[in-house]
Amino acid sequence: MEMKKPCAGRQKIAISKIPKKNHLQVTFSKRRTGVFKKASELSTLCGIDIAIIVFSPANKAFSFGHPNVDSIIDRYLARNSNPPSESGTNRLIEAHRNANIRELNMQLTQVLHQLEVEKKHGEVMSEIRKASRSQCWWEAPINELGLHELEQLKTAMEELKKNVEQQANKILIDSKNNPSPSFARALDIIMIISRSFFEFCLISIKWRQLQG
Repeated sequence: MEMKKPCAGRQKIAISKIPKKNHLQVTFSKRRTGVFKKASELSTLCGIDIAIIVFSPANKAFSFGHPNVDSIIDRYLARNSNPPSESGTNRLIEAHRNANIRELNMQLTQVLHQLEVEKKHGEVMSEIRKASRSQCWWEAPINELGLHELEQLKTAMEELKKNVEQQANKILIDSKNNPSPSFARALDIIMIISRSFFEFCLISIKWRQLQG
């Protein structure tokens, strides 16, 4: 009985600083957006005031806050976790302003989610386009084809050229038997032969260049 190979299972990825600077900046940008999104969700769900300040690897500051970063920092520095006493009118104004900010935070969260969905959709469409181009390589410009693809296309063009010549000869024979041949049909065949010969010449030139 064949022994099953033991499975290593899920392995933890070590958390350490990314050595490459370009990877570091990309990771920072992605994670920063995620952190701000979570902060917005937390503020909306729990109705709390929150402030986040981060510095990029290039020492550039980024911040997010509700209701705003400055007021949160001032409260923190003053060691005052409770807002000062206000009149009833001021409290209503503040409550209305906070409600508007929460609504904006909800909209921001929805927009960020929609952006993420559109980004994934774009990646899927990009993969589909790549797969489509790989399957229909013969539709690409001749200069973009490789040697193997040119050889296949050259063989196909030679076969097409032979078929066109056979069709043209058939029309010529029919025209001799028929005193009133179709001029339009003959003209179409001539155009096909000319276009096919031109494509065949381009492929042959490119193929010879790659061979040389």
